[in-house]
Amino acid sequence: MHRQELTKPDGRRLTLYARRPIEPGLQAPSPFPEPLNASPHLRWHPLRGEWVTYAAYRQGRTFLPPPEYNPLAATVRDDNPTEVPAGNWDIAVFDNRFPSLGEAAQGDPAPPELYVPTEPARGACEVVVFTQDPKGALGRLPLDHIELLLQVWGHRTEQLGARESIQYVLPFENRGAEVGVTLHHPHGQIYAYPVVPPVPARMQQVAAEYHARHGRGPLQAMIEAERRERVRLIYEGPHAVAFVPVCARYPYEVWIAPIRRIGGFAQLEAAERADLARALKTVLLKFDGMWERPLPYLMAWYQAPTDGQPHPEMHLHAEIWPPYRTRDRLKYLAGTEIAAGLYAMDALPEDKAKDLQQVEVSLT
Repeated sequence: MHRQELTKPDGRRLTLYARRPIEPGLQAPSPFPEPLNASPHLRWHPLRGEWVTYAAYRQGRTFLPPPEYNPLAATVRDDNPTEVPAGNWDIAVFDNRFPSLGEAAQGDPAPPELYVPTEPARGACEVVVFTQDPKGALGRLPLDHIELLLQVWGHRTEQLGARESIQYVLPFENRGAEVGVTLHHPHGQIYAYPVVPPVPARMQQVAAEYHARHGRGPLQAMIEAERRERVRLIYEGPHAVAFVPVCARYPYEVWIAPIRRIGGFAQLEAAERADLARALKTVLLKFDGMWERPLPYLMAWYQAPTDGQPHPEMHLHAEIWPPYRTRDRLKYLAGTEIAAGLYAMDALPEDKAKDLQQVEVSLT
């Protein structure tokens, strides 16, 4: 992995990554000449016992711009800069101009009369440009490009997690307008949190309790069962698996994981990373091939907290949630899901796994 670190005119960081050496002398562009002035804050939710982040300035962020303006495309003219330079890089990572969490969050910008605890929303929000091709897709990238992305996620986790204020790093991708994407150029995001957020915190608690009883984590047990039963298996390689989980909350939900228990991307060996790339590409190509059109999804990668403590219970894995339940019907979260937190499924994971198993794909 080759990389080049640059600073934008407005002070934000930009890191370029590539499979081959990057030409020297590249300059970091920015559509925004003025310094970033972001000071988000957290408010405590007394009934749920969790933080909510507030960043009202995000209302002004770029939203589905016209085709002639793509802020994630390489800059062509100096008088019309985008977020990334022209050059022989493969993946670009830069500080989000409209972050929900900010490294520079200082003091307490919340109104002083609030009766709930507040804190500066310290953290980081990064944009990850997967490719220079605006019409590309993560699943259509070459395998070695996807391997590079796995390395990039690991490097960003190490860099962000080394900050004393960061407790958890979450890479994710929103693909498609149905899940709220605001820019169609292939990209993802990385959020680095000052706390372990509620979902991974609960996941960690359950995994720690299971590990204390059984000497291994629950995902290790699930992977063993899925490989044994093979009913919901979507991909199986020497080092990685993908499957529709037996407890799927979305019809075409798929999990991807290394077979060996590791806590995060940085612990992947080269062979594991290569097989994980094959698993990810297989799943994403099957999604698009199922109905012969790009399938929207939300993908998140869960890993161990970056609190400096050992976490033998945590197992790196992706969870992918396509919003469609049939070719032309979305699954909406309604009363029981949002109000009660109890998901209601009108399809069996075994049946939906068959749909994906029948889609043939080529990784070359």
